[in-house]
Amino acid sequence: MTNSNKIKVACFGEVLWDLFPGKEKSAGGAPFNVAYNLFKMGIDSRMISSVGDDDPGREIIKKIDSWNMPVKSIQLNKNYSTSTVVATFDEHKEAHYDIVTNVAWDFIEATPQDIELIRNEDALVFGSLATRSPQSKNTLFTLLENSTFNVFDINLRKPHYDLSVIKDLLHKSHLAKFNKAELLLLREFLGKKYDSEEDIVSYLQDTFKLPEVIVSKGSKGALYASDGNFYLYPAVDIVVADTVGSGDAFLAGFLSKRLEKAASIDDIMKQAVSLGAYITSKEGACPEYEISDFKLFTKTQNSHSREEELNDAIVNH
Repeated sequence: MTNSNKIKVACFGEVLWDLFPGKEKSAGGAPFNVAYNLFKMGIDSRMISSVGDDDPGREIIKKIDSWNMPVKSIQLNKNYSTSTVVATFDEHKEAHYDIVTNVAWDFIEATPQDIELIRNEDALVFGSLATRSPQSKNTLFTLLENSTFNVFDINLRKPHYDLSVIKDLLHKSHLAKFNKAELLLLREFLGKKYDSEEDIVSYLQDTFKLPEVIVSKGSKGALYASDGNFYLYPAVDIVVADTVGSGDAFLAGFLSKRLEKAASIDDIMKQAVSLGAYITSKEGACPEYEISDFKLFTKTQNSHSREEELNDAIVNH
């Protein structure tokens, strides 16, 4: 039973098992990572996806249900298997993925129930990966026509994207999220040369009529652009466990405040960079935690920041 007063967000795309070296398999997929962290932040979030009608598919649905997240919009496909993704890490603790094609989430259907669901959600979050197949791509575009706030987490994964589809999705988006590499790559695709991130973002907003853009930049912080204004926020200093899902957590932190309507830009961005940092300090994209754990983390970080400011003031005095 969901609370009708809660903010409601649907996330569309891949639900899968991530296979990391030396680790137990874990539920993943970029849009699922967003949904998971939104749920942890108190949002009524759910996935629209598909898994195979097989043991791994039933197991992942059971896992998601054990977190008390809704599973009604995760379809069971009798013809295609549940997706697994093999991940490896480089020396910078950055993950690299081997993403298999022709799996269940390539064949997500547009059901009347999900179309009706989308009309009553506060946002629809989606990426580019699920558009690699015609069926899931067509389903996404159907849902976008029925959503009131479309959030595009561009999430480019070579070779699983098409520039013409990216452009179409940007035209239908109200908010787009990039990491720094994706922003520069899109600039290259569009054949544009700009001296600064602000120039690139302004061009994208003008070209695609994008009201809002956010750029996650890891240790360099984050950028938010809206109404011709640019806001830069520093990163939270943490010890990196791994970077899996850090950008997804950043987006979840952003949306969980942004959709409150009355929240200030400062509060929105602080929650975005803090949740991104918190997940980066943990192993995996969907670590077990409660919102009280996250609040303790932010309180501790704020205390450290105030202590550093005080020390700086004493030294500079």
